[in-house]
This record gives sequence, structure tokens and C-alpha cells, in this order.
Amino acid sequence: MVKDNFDRSGGILPPKEFLYKSRKIYDFIFNVFPLVDKQLEVYADIARHIPDKMLSKQALDSIATKKFHCQGGSVYALYPHTDVDKMIKFIVAYQTISDYLDNLCDRSGIFDETAFRNLHMAMTDALLADERYSDYYRYYPYSQDGGYLRYLVKECKSIVNLIPAYEVIKDKILYLAGIYSDLQVYKHLAHDIREDKLIKWSAMHIGSSYPNLNWWEFAAASGSTLGIFVLVACAFDTNLRAETAQGIYDAYFPWICGLHILLDYYIDLYDDAENGDLNFVSYYNDNQDCEKHLKRFYTASLNAVAHLKETSFHRMVVDGLLAMYLSDPKASAYDHLKYTQEIINTSENYARLLYRICKLIRRRGSL
Repeated sequence: MVKDNFDRSGGILPPKEFLYKSRKIYDFIFNVFPLVDKQLEVYADIARHIPDKMLSKQALDSIATKKFHCQGGSVYALYPHTDVDKMIKFIVAYQTISDYLDNLCDRSGIFDETAFRNLHMAMTDALLADERYSDYYRYYPYSQDGGYLRYLVKECKSIVNLIPAYEVIKDKILYLAGIYSDLQVYKHLAHDIREDKLIKWSAMHIGSSYPNLNWWEFAAASGSTLGIFVLVACAFDTNLRAETAQGIYDAYFPWICGLHILLDYYIDLYDDAENGDLNFVSYYNDNQDCEKHLKRFYTASLNAVAHLKETSFHRMVVDGLLAMYLSDPKASAYDHLKYTQEIINTSENYARLLYRICKLIRRRGSL
């Protein structure tokens, strides 16, 4: 069990930190969200003109149903010293690739490992500064996308080429993109082989590096793009040092990335059970065990960012993840209600405040 050593003393944020976070949240909702919507509409317009109707449908569906992924990730456009416009362009393009490929693997009735792996080469190509574009649809039965996927990859490359400290983060973001792609490939295989593939793959990575993780926790952490986004954001600092980037990486993987995706699976638990879909949270012994481990990841995330330079920002992200996911109506369905309330009630006061804000935003239909 990770020891809880972060401070909740007094229950009230210092005025300076409260003001800092309040300004960030205001900018996030009222300035960043509209820019995300604007860029997504550009991609949706391109997707409407994709020649292949199946690919067009999946591209449009991924934008319509997973917009909140781009909204959530775009918080890193507010990272100190980064470039807001460039970060929004990168985050929305990269997350749109991720969501589109997820639909192609999940909604087409195809279970071809080679096809999935080739599609996900886009996730790595998008992080390389050169003009490398793989044949993404080579083994996939549909390919006439009118250049849509290549366009998204090029959008990312255009920003990668402008990142001052790119070489400091390159190996780290490529590793994260690699394990993300592996996860997507294996988890979308046929039901009778996917679990065995995932267990063997996770074991290869866990080794002595993450001895306290279950295989499904490593897999979950691999499914988050937040580690890539934060590293790209901090690399706009021309003075970024390797040890600074390493500290951020260690905080995000596996802890913040793991919290992110475990919460995502938590709210989808009952839907996935009904549809027979893979859900990593289902591997915990019971709901109480799940609650314990979600708290563990939350606590470990706060502990991990306590020593980072931009602690207030990272703590805001951690609390924001809790608030955003647990404010979803699905987090209060069936047996979830009791455990969701317990997690919220034992979280930091700022997380509880954000939870109430997210509830209000959801009622307005903006999240």
C-alpha cells in the first residue's frame, strides 16, 4: 500500500495556489475548449469527405463520441511556458489519431494483429520530426481514406519540428507510443487469445521495474496519452534538463497514466460486462478491492508530483482526472454509487470542488 503523505491540513488551499488553479480552470473551460471544438470541426469536415463510407463513419463517430478525450488532454496547453496554440494543435491531432484507430480496431469486426500493428505505426510516425509515413492500411481491408490519417500525422509532425527540447523527450515519448500501440493491438484481438497475449506482454515490461503493479494495471497505464502530452508541453522550455523530464515521466508512468485509464474502465465496467468487452477493472477481486486500488493510484500520483517543479499544475491534473471521470453519470450507476462517493469523500478538497464543477458542466452539456 502506498503511504499517503500529501498534505490535507486545514482543508483549504493557500490563497495563491487557489487563485492559480482557479485561473487555469477558467482558461481551460472558456478559452481552451472552444479552440478544441474549432479544430475538431476541421477534422470532422475532412472526415465527411473520406471516400470509403466505413472509414468516414468511424472517423466521424470517433470525433463525436470521444471529444472529451481531446478536451481533457488539452489541459496541457496551459502548462507553464508552453505554446498554447501549438499544444492544442498537437494534442487534438494526436488524440484524434488515437480515437480513430481505436474505432477501426474495435468496431469493424476485424481481429488481424498485423493490420492493427500497421495502423498504429501512425502513433509513432506522428512523433518523428522526419517525413516518415508508413503504409498504415496495408493489411487492413479498407484503405481509401482520402489522406485523412496521413494528414493527422502530418499535423503532429508540424509541431514536433518546432519543439525546442525535442531530443530530451524523444526516447520517452516513443517508448510510451510503442507500449500504447502494443496495448491497442493485443486488446482488440479475438476474445480467446487477447488476455494471454496481454499477460505475456505486460510481464515482459513489468519485470523489476514495476514489481508492485498487476499486469492489468501496467496495461491500463500504457493506454494513456497523457504522458506524451505532458512531455511535449514541457519540451517547449528550451532549458529543459534530462533529469526534469525523467521526474515528470516517472510521475506520469505508471501512476497518473494508470489512474487515468483505470478511472476510464471503472465508469465503463457495467457497459463492458453487458457487451462482453475487455475491462481491466474487472480483474480486481471485487468493488471494494477496486476502490482500494483507485485510491492507491490517486495517492501515489499526488506523492509523485510533490517533488516536481510545477507541482500545483500536476496536482490540478490529478484532482481533475478524479473529478472528470467520477462526475460521469456512469460512475453513480448500480453498485458504483457507494464506491464513487467513498473515493470522492476521501480525496483532496480541491478534487471535491472540481467534482462539483464537473457536475455543473455536465448538466450544461459541455462535457
